[in-house]
Amino acid sequence: MVSVSQCVFLEQLMIFGICLCLDAFLYVFTLLPLRTLLAFLRLLTIPCCGLGANVCPYCRRSSGSRFLQPAQVCDLLKGLIMVLCYSMMHYVDYAMMYHLIRGQSVIKLYIIYNMLEVADRLFSSFGQDILDALYWTATEPKSRKRAHIGVIPHFFMAVFYVFLHSILIMVQASTLNVAFNSHNKSLLTIMMSNNFVEIKGSVFKKFEKNNLFQMSNSDIKERFTNYVLLLIVCLRNMEQFSWNSDHLWVLLPDVFMVIMSEVAVDIVKHAFITKFNDITADVYSEYKASLAFELVSSRQQNAYTDYSDSVARRMGFIPLPLAVLLIRVVMSSVKIQGALSSVCLLLFYLGLITLKVLNSIIILGKSCRYVKEAKMEGKLFERPNPQTPKQTPKKTNPARSPPPAAEPKMHRPTASITKQPTPRAKLFPSAPTPEPKETVDPPPDPPPPNPEEIISADAQQSTELKHRTSKKDLLEIDRFTICGNRIG
Repeated sequence: MVSVSQCVFLEQLMIFGICLCLDAFLYVFTLLPLRTLLAFLRLLTIPCCGLGANVCPYCRRSSGSRFLQPAQVCDLLKGLIMVLCYSMMHYVDYAMMYHLIRGQSVIKLYIIYNMLEVADRLFSSFGQDILDALYWTATEPKSRKRAHIGVIPHFFMAVFYVFLHSILIMVQASTLNVAFNSHNKSLLTIMMSNNFVEIKGSVFKKFEKNNLFQMSNSDIKERFTNYVLLLIVCLRNMEQFSWNSDHLWVLLPDVFMVIMSEVAVDIVKHAFITKFNDITADVYSEYKASLAFELVSSRQQNAYTDYSDSVARRMGFIPLPLAVLLIRVVMSSVKIQGALSSVCLLLFYLGLITLKVLNSIIILGKSCRYVKEAKMEGKLFERPNPQTPKQTPKKTNPARSPPPAAEPKMHRPTASITKQPTPRAKLFPSAPTPEPKETVDPPPDPPPPNPEEIISADAQQSTELKHRTSKKDLLEIDRFTICGNRIG
């Protein structure tokens, strides 16, 4: 039932998706602070402060010009959200939350963990809409009539969302930490068995290729989130044991067991779904090509959206809350004192930048290869032109005007001749005496078609339909990448 090729294709998709999530996650720690600092310096050096307002009469700029680019405005908003949420997270005591969760019974913790997983998915879907609304209101053209509440209310809604989502992930990490530190490991076993409940709830349902693609993206996001939660658990445990390396070898078997259970559940779940719905294993290559096409299109110079936003919109992965929690845990677990600690912190930051650049180069090269293998590179240069369908009927009107014989000196006949499929149809009304042509014998009827030719034409039409249906699924997947663009 579970073929080796299917496992290989599924794991290749998972690894590629995890690298995409890692690239968007590292962007928050490496390039976002630099871009926010540059945008803030740009905001301080301009003569008239404003995020996109009209220029004062003393400046020699047009009324619709901006001091900051839309990307700089979004980076500045992201940086402000990170700073405010990190300062608010200092008022949340991680130790008190850990002991409060540890005092609960095993059944309560199991129910709490299930509720947290559902709430995390709801928060991710709702939070992306809040952030998109904030980015749109901050970067929209000021000449348009506003039909929303404004930038400041959206900004406070985004800060409130990121803060609540960070607390939710902190409770989830605390629950996992309690399961790791339990003596009989019963809670950890129950939480691992919770993954197998997904098999019961998904394999007996009808799935199409687009639904399976959405499930694969959610599995990628869930697996990457679990990796970050395991990292937080290891940091908290190592901090409690004064960074003793012997305790790390005690934690590694449990970490490895959680990871392997997640991988096994995903393999079995996708194997049953593809078996019951007659889906081949090649569909994962199409999913991988779709993600690669989205990454390559977002890396272009005239891209509509940033790659981190496209990954968040596609997989439901929002890196801001998870990054705020990780910064909070690292700053509380690691004490930076003295010049040596500052140098180590600087070297660690440079190492993160190196990892980010290396990961970006690898996934961009792989994406270009996947796009070429899927023969989708021609779509990268296509841009939808909404004015073309409106202009086509206007061009066809001259063809329906009087015949070009009435105007021999005009240049319109060249355009009208190209529009005419049958030029003989206009020779009959131009004849001077149509009456003698009525006496002419009618043309003979065409011979009856050969049945063998009809069968061959039907066979050709059926083969063309098969080729179209084979490409239809991939085009439907790419439709999400074209429509999911941020307005900037």
